[in-house]
Amino acid sequence: MAAVALKRTGQKMPLVGFGLWKVTKSATADTVYNAIKHGYRLLDGAGDYGNEKEAGEGVQRAIKDGLVKREELFITSKLWNTFHKHEHVKMAAKLQLGLWGIDYFDLFLVHFPIPLKYVDPAERYPPEWYNDAAKTKVVLQKTSYQETWKAMEELVDEGMTKNIGVSNVAGVLLIDIHTYARYEPQVLQIEHHPYLTQEQLVDFATKTHGMAITAYSSLGPQSYVELGGDQGVESLQKHPTITAIAKAHSRSPAQVALRWATQRGIAVIPKSNNLGRIIENLAVTDFDLSAQEIAAISGLNRNLRFNDPAGIDPQCAIFA
Repeated sequence: MAAVALKRTGQKMPLVGFGLWKVTKSATADTVYNAIKHGYRLLDGAGDYGNEKEAGEGVQRAIKDGLVKREELFITSKLWNTFHKHEHVKMAAKLQLGLWGIDYFDLFLVHFPIPLKYVDPAERYPPEWYNDAAKTKVVLQKTSYQETWKAMEELVDEGMTKNIGVSNVAGVLLIDIHTYARYEPQVLQIEHHPYLTQEQLVDFATKTHGMAITAYSSLGPQSYVELGGDQGVESLQKHPTITAIAKAHSRSPAQVALRWATQRGIAVIPKSNNLGRIIENLAVTDFDLSAQEIAAISGLNRNLRFNDPAGIDPQCAIFA
């Protein structure tokens, strides 16, 4: 399986994984089981997705049935914004490991560089963005990223995760983290698709800091249609540039969009509730696009971001 080796540990992270965002909770266990059955070894979850317990059930069933061993899986999860204080990081990680039913994560990311006021899991979990159950107030707290990162490093020391990384951050924060990090972030997970190529950030992370990149929302607006957040732009799967290249390679438009990333060493984590598409999305490392085709797809860039917390509350304008 195609993979990228992480700088500090040398652990290999598969280039194609299965993303758990918006996977239907009631179907998550079966979906994860089938993803593993058909060859997926990277599973990308998060506390905020609300389906980690069910994902863990799928993993445990796959292990029990002999489809895979735990050490053959690469399981990623993420620390939510309400757990950024030092004393809450380990608590949250323990909670999430318990939901998965595993002893360690292969990769644990800070989901957003946004410290929100703590919400006790006994009161509401996952707490989402709001401090109140009525979802009317977003409340930030004064916790530095350095405090959070120190606690993340302690998770490595205690064997709760093998690797730590960051998500949804810009270059300026990467510079800051590297001034105090005992364990440098191994992975940067960002929104990355032909409408948002972020080439400068990708180059800075990979070439300057030796980080691996994981792309989410690789199909652009597709994941945001049902949320009303697609901004009315043309689907990448219908864009003539993508469809023409797909036809030339006898592949689907989705496979072409995913290969545009993986061929450049960027990992992808597409999700689907449809078994046929789950299988199709995995087959994106066995054909190559030409340099001209990659350039044509990159040329679709509009700097168009679909996942921007500023839309939830102006206090969260991390991409301003």
